[in-house]
Amino acid sequence: MTISSLATAGGTLVLAVATFASVRSANRSARLAEETLLASVRPLLMPSRLDDPMVKVGFQDEHWVDVPGGTGTIEVTEDAVYLTMSLRNAGSGIAVLHGWRIERSDPRGEHGRPSLEEFRRLTRDIYIPSGDVYFWQGAIREPEDIDRAFLVERIGSTERTLVDVLYGDQHGGQRVIARFALTPREAGGYLASIGRQWNVDRPDPR
Repeated sequence: MTISSLATAGGTLVLAVATFASVRSANRSARLAEETLLASVRPLLMPSRLDDPMVKVGFQDEHWVDVPGGTGTIEVTEDAVYLTMSLRNAGSGIAVLHGWRIERSDPRGEHGRPSLEEFRRLTRDIYIPSGDVYFWQGAIREPEDIDRAFLVERIGSTERTLVDVLYGDQHGGQRVIARFALTPREAGGYLASIGRQWNVDRPDPR
């Protein structure tokens, strides 16, 4: 009777181990399949190249800006401060731009990811297909806005301006915060570059 019980217990243990291994393998396969699917629709925004075509950006008040490849603009008028930047989607999925913010402290990468509550929501979603060039745009219209005063002071200086852009994939996931820099050029305008990207919905690679 004891031998029979031990045999039964041993068989149950072997079955449990096999089941655990099978479940773990299935979970691993499912995670791999999910990661492969996400990677296939993951966008990655970068500044466009200097030899990329110019993009024409229109604002809701009929203000228009021509933005050459690899650059951005900051324009101050009595009505608003207009900002633009030429971007390229180097990822495999469509990028959907959601919001933006100005980083006034210029931390040089020392601070952590900005809070989502600090972002200004775009009045419309901007879509950038994989491998294509399009733009980001923002406008500050309130005279008392602290960012407006900050940008007005920057006009004519040699200091760079940091812009954080919040974007994700076409399904609303895989959100990323990209920190871009607009650096004044001697010839006029601003050279666009990127400093850091933070994942919002998944672990950061660092």
